[in-house]
Amino acid sequence: MSTSHGHPGSPGAGLRDALPPLTPGPYRSRLGVVALVATFGGLLFGYDTSVINGALEPMKAELGLTDLTEGVVTSSLLFGAAVGAISGGRLSDAWGRRKTILLMSGFFFLGALVCVFAPAFEVMVVGRVLLGLAVGAASTVVPVFLAELAPYEIRGSLSGRNEMMIVVGQLAAFVVNAIVGNVWGEYGGVWRIMLAVVTLPAVALFVGMLRVPESPRWLIDHGHFDEAVAVLGQVRPEGRAEIEARQIAGLTHAESKRQDLDWRSVLSNRWLRRILLVGIGLGVAQQLTGINSIMYYGQSILREAGFDQSMALIVNIAPGVIAVVGAFIALRMMDSLSRRKTFIIGFSLTTVCHLLIGIGSLVLPVGNPLRPWVILTLVVAFVGSMQTFLNVAVWVTLSEIFPLRMRAFGMGTSVFVLWLANAFLGLYFPTLVSAIGITGCFFGFAGVNLLALVFVKTQVPETRGRTLEELEEAVTSGRIFDKEIRDFA
Repeated sequence: MSTSHGHPGSPGAGLRDALPPLTPGPYRSRLGVVALVATFGGLLFGYDTSVINGALEPMKAELGLTDLTEGVVTSSLLFGAAVGAISGGRLSDAWGRRKTILLMSGFFFLGALVCVFAPAFEVMVVGRVLLGLAVGAASTVVPVFLAELAPYEIRGSLSGRNEMMIVVGQLAAFVVNAIVGNVWGEYGGVWRIMLAVVTLPAVALFVGMLRVPESPRWLIDHGHFDEAVAVLGQVRPEGRAEIEARQIAGLTHAESKRQDLDWRSVLSNRWLRRILLVGIGLGVAQQLTGINSIMYYGQSILREAGFDQSMALIVNIAPGVIAVVGAFIALRMMDSLSRRKTFIIGFSLTTVCHLLIGIGSLVLPVGNPLRPWVILTLVVAFVGSMQTFLNVAVWVTLSEIFPLRMRAFGMGTSVFVLWLANAFLGLYFPTLVSAIGITGCFFGFAGVNLLALVFVKTQVPETRGRTLEELEEAVTSGRIFDKEIRDFA
């Protein structure tokens, strides 16, 4: 079914039909530039969360980290990200998306400097928490900013660019770790060089955001209609900006008359509470796939599989490469394949991959020359499945499903819980591997992924092919949860 015409009888279908179609023009280049600048936040997110993968071993030796403090250093960024996600969302509602991203770039820069010059474990934790605040804010605000700026026809692919930049940042961290670790690994403080690289994109993000416009939906929500029309005029074809702005303004005015969507309003409304639970469930399901156990502890997993330290640093680049390839494919699919189908395929594949990793580590004992290469291949297959079918789709869906007046709150709350799940996994994963090994860990992940598959099939509605205003009508009326509407693709 063509997404341009929508589902017959779907809520708000007339909103789409009233808009002039997208046509080629210079606005597309402008959209691309704005997305590139904003997604430097995603690049910083990816680099900062993954650089620890290679920096941890030399850092442990220099700072005298134990198994417990190793987990604390890794997870302190993630607990900071949980706070940053929910506070960044609320701040962006008050200050605006653009100003919040500017502030976030400053936290990226300051946190990196504290980590680079940290003389002891305690200072390192402070620096990692500062970085976490920035990472959490980036994970909330940047996808919302892109979704609110994008035309609905290409919202999936434009919003998904942030996830693409996250995996580019992860790959960059793996490459930097491999080069720095193998070239200067015998020198003290090599991990400080790995951590210092991130200051460059932090400066680029700050300078770039000075020239980027504010979200037109935020502007309209705060009474700046003419400014919003001017912004839309830069990123829409001729003749569409004012029509779209009036649609947004009409729905925003109607929504503001109904209720002020603070947390009490959300929790007291049946449909808003349900969509919030969907967002939280998606975030937790994404984290409990175990993807970040690979991104944070990939080198340790590969060493346990049988690679030596130098080779583990090198082959650890492979998951980063496949992550970028998978994210690129996901962007190509995002505007043509329904979100629900993408989730169902993704969780099915990750469940199978986890089972195969567990079986492979069970039947190939330590010392078997095939063991490290089989596990590496299966890890790469898992990361590819995750990036192609889940990561981009989850972040795009979280940026779409919430009504405007609860979007930052809903996104912030969902990502807050997402980061908490991530943080506890990061904190306890080394202990878990020591206790039950790769086999037990990945069999456990397989069980969780199977539960996530059931959740997606029964609870998550379809969002592709609808304007944000149309989705807002469907959510606030509860019609988005009707089976016919939920399955719309």
